[in-house]
Amino acid sequence: MTEKKTKSKKAPTKKIKEELAKITKKELENLKDLLELEKDKNLRLFAEFDNFRKRTAKERIELFSTASKDILTCLIPVLDNFERSFQANKTSEDDGIMLIYNQFKSELEKKGLKEMEDPKGKPLDTDFHEAITNIPAENKKDKGKIIDVIEKGYLLSNKVLRYAKVVIAN
Repeated sequence: MTEKKTKSKKAPTKKIKEELAKITKKELENLKDLLELEKDKNLRLFAEFDNFRKRTAKERIELFSTASKDILTCLIPVLDNFERSFQANKTSEDDGIMLIYNQFKSELEKKGLKEMEDPKGKPLDTDFHEAITNIPAENKKDKGKIIDVIEKGYLLSNKVLRYAKVVIAN
């Protein structure tokens, strides 16, 4: 029985060798070219799938980080009104309304809302600022710089949610 098994194993090997011997060099080159072509197609398909996977993961992360954009946009004017009220009423840090404001602001910051830094004295950057008006500059060094902020700007996950409305010295 063991002899039959060894003979059956050798028979296909002989057959394969005979088939390979019959293949000409030209046919072998054609087969190699086809194999290379299929390898290239496979590699490109894998790379395309990998790019697709990375792109969708990035889009998903971006979607989650900006999902609250609409509600935060509606709440920014409430922050503005709090600040206007504090300026008009000269509110101290111990007042209850100030405590509510600070809690409200910290909760919005937890959701990714960040206040832009004060741009006074800096040149206009149209990626973050919106020029509302120009006024004559008091001296030459102030020319082209921001001299007043009408409304603060806000960022959500490093994207501009609201541009800072500013006054430029001309």
